[in-house]
Amino acid sequence: MNDENLWYVYAVVRSPGTVGPPAGDTLGGGLATVDHRGLTALAERVPAAEFDEAPLRERLEDLDWLARVARAHHGVVAEAGRHTTVVPLRLATVCRGEQGVRRLLEEGEDRLLEALDRLAGAREWGVKLYVDETAGPPAAEPAGSDRPERAGSGRDYLRRRLGQQRARQDADDAAARTARHLHEALARTAADTVLHPPQQARLSGVPGRNVLNAAYLVPEDREQRFRDALPPPDDLHTGLRVEVTGPWVPYSFTRTGPEEGTGP
Repeated sequence: MNDENLWYVYAVVRSPGTVGPPAGDTLGGGLATVDHRGLTALAERVPAAEFDEAPLRERLEDLDWLARVARAHHGVVAEAGRHTTVVPLRLATVCRGEQGVRRLLEEGEDRLLEALDRLAGAREWGVKLYVDETAGPPAAEPAGSDRPERAGSGRDYLRRRLGQQRARQDADDAAARTARHLHEALARTAADTVLHPPQQARLSGVPGRNVLNAAYLVPEDREQRFRDALPPPDDLHTGLRVEVTGPWVPYSFTRTGPEEGTGP
């Protein structure tokens, strides 16, 4: 396949769409725009050796290659988002020829226009709540017995274990309540919300157990209300930690675009 016939599509904006050069490298010979009926795709030609259907399937298993593609993808989308409302497409959206890009715009026209309307004037914020489990729950002693127990006895051991279990359950209950109340407070300031599955510490590399992993689509005129709804660290229950990221181009709220792979 001729490299001229493969196009990587980063995102869609309203026509006329323009974007400055991204901060980092892109994936091919340089960004171009493809227009169709009021929509503009931000795209570029890419080499078939990496992006044709068969090699792309293999490359998607290569984490280093994926990281490079993700950086380039985000760089283009972020730069576009500085200038206009943008609908990011899925990572590794590839079309065959410029006509394939136009077909992507035509087939997704209604969904893309709806997304552009819904995302206009809003940005994505991410909020995660973590439970710090490094110290573990305290070994509480239940009340109700004045008779001293022999150190190391079975009853003393069971008493300590029961106290630990109760303390752990109390901590879990406090984390669940905080996550629920935090999400409800932030959702009241947002136009839309997405609850992602909790992240696993062994994959994310972030310490603590993730109990809330949410994204919020916040209109720019409500961002101060959103920030005000975030609790100060001193107001959190002991062992809880909130992490806030953003604002970003609203990746979590596009709900449109083709699956990964070589498309139309």
